[in-house]
Amino acid sequence: MSTEALQTALAAEHAAVYVLGTLGGRTSQTADPDLFLAISEAFAAHRLRRDELTAAIAGLDAEPVAAEAAYAVPTGLDRSGQIARVARETEESCATTYAWLVANTVDEMRRWAIGALNETAVRVLTLRGTPEMFPGAGEYADR
Repeated sequence: MSTEALQTALAAEHAAVYVLGTLGGRTSQTADPDLFLAISEAFAAHRLRRDELTAAIAGLDAEPVAAEAAYAVPTGLDRSGQIARVARETEESCATTYAWLVANTVDEMRRWAIGALNETAVRVLTLRGTPEMFPGAGEYADR
């Protein structure tokens, strides 16, 4: 199993947790309950994946990559459409990372990565994304 692949996925999850947490703070449960729920659920799912990856890496006697102090989040996000776009882009980025993880792992970790990729692809659709034949694998998206 590739520890490097797991570390890359963990780094992506650290970023997703930060960005989605920030977006959740800019979303109104009253004004846009669907978006609030989608971001809240995505945030919880990414925290879980982050914790699972951390445990998997530690189980390989490696030091899990630490989160950055901060990540870039666009400013001026005051409309639901803008917030949904950034959340969708975050999910699309994670889908790309998980597609790469699928290609670089085997056995149980590959099954786990496939599940993570599937869940991420569904969240992209929830956030008004476009269905793809091969989520996260841009060069195959049009086939």
